[in-house]
Amino acid sequence: METTHQARRGAPRKDEVSARERILSTASDLFYREGVRAVGVDTIVERSGVSKTSLYRIFESKDALIAAFAAEQDRLFWSWWDRLTAQHSDDPRALLDALLSGIARRIGHPAYRGCPFLNLMTEFPDDDCPGRVIARDNKSEMQRRLTAIAARIGVAAPQRVAGQLALLINGAYATGALAGAGTLCDDLLVAANRLLE
Repeated sequence: METTHQARRGAPRKDEVSARERILSTASDLFYREGVRAVGVDTIVERSGVSKTSLYRIFESKDALIAAFAAEQDRLFWSWWDRLTAQHSDDPRALLDALLSGIARRIGHPAYRGCPFLNLMTEFPDDDCPGRVIARDNKSEMQRRLTAIAARIGVAAPQRVAGQLALLINGAYATGALAGAGTLCDDLLVAANRLLE
């Protein structure tokens, strides 16, 4: 009985996950759970069942793999945000409540290991690191989107309020694992509503 994946040439069958997907899925899981710097390429190769040659043919370096991980996390985050935006397109206050409640639920999940973007920015202080660039852009885009929501709500200084909301969210990401999910959700919603008053 085979316990590892065998490398094969050509496009994968419909029911087979591509080597790129296996590598990225494995790396994403390990990077998030254990930290990017703590996980070596050899571990990713072993766990994904893809050869090191294949990994480096698909991702020319670990930095390229880190950037792909960050880009995928970014895509997933905005896909989630956009779904909530579509559900609450006519009510910006309900949208903000849904976003904050969703963030609190994520933080309360047993597998939560911090915000992947804040984690990347902490692990890679160099401003030119590709993963850090994507993480920084994610936080800038979040503030831009929060500014748009605050403006739609009608607050007097939407950009300032958005900065304060971002501070609340990022603070919750950084410290939320210390609080219960229910408490965190209530605290986030109360703090946001006070900002909007």
